[in-house]
Amino acid sequence: MNGNNSKTTKPILRQQANWEGLYFYQKAVVLYQLTFTFTKRFLIRGDRTINQMVQAARSGKQNIVEGSADGVTSTEMELKLLNVARSSIKELKEDYEDYLTSRHLIRWDKNHNRYDGMLQFCRKHNKLEEYAGFFSKWTDEEMANIALTLCHMVDKMMTTYQKQLEQTFIEEGGIKERMTAARLGYRTNQRDEITRLKQELEAAHQRIAELEAKLKGQD
Repeated sequence: MNGNNSKTTKPILRQQANWEGLYFYQKAVVLYQLTFTFTKRFLIRGDRTINQMVQAARSGKQNIVEGSADGVTSTEMELKLLNVARSSIKELKEDYEDYLTSRHLIRWDKNHNRYDGMLQFCRKHNKLEEYAGFFSKWTDEEMANIALTLCHMVDKMMTTYQKQLEQTFIEEGGIKERMTAARLGYRTNQRDEITRLKQELEAAHQRIAELEAKLKGQD
């Protein structure tokens, strides 16, 4: 039997996503570190909001990682964990909005003179090192608005990513469907191999018969 059996059999396990290369993960890392610094600088020690905000930011980041790992075997689980991540980011967004409101600070909208610059900065930069130098310099209003912008971007990017995963699930199914397809593919390859060998055997018998007839004619 030749080595072509795997040519029509698709892998059962999905290739794990390079989560470190996902922009929304990189921005989620920034959000976590920014939030950690923000709560240390601007919230009073013992405030329960500190732990809530830090844990929400951490949950957003960690569930992206866990979802990518679980996605190797279960697209369904990956989608669920990404939803958990999105929920955590939305919870964090609410905390930052509450902070601005309760302290009578300004939520920068498109009419604010710094809105466009902030938006361009957050669009262009994804890595922590591109933000970290500002963590000790930005005011609470600046940090909160940067965080809100990142929350919005992360959620939007994750929504697009989830739609792509859903389409992949529709086209390829989950692990059970891939296992069935792999098994059927293996059986199909076996049948094809048997057919090929039978054809070669039939051709060999025919050639033998021709050679034997030729030898008899020479006698």
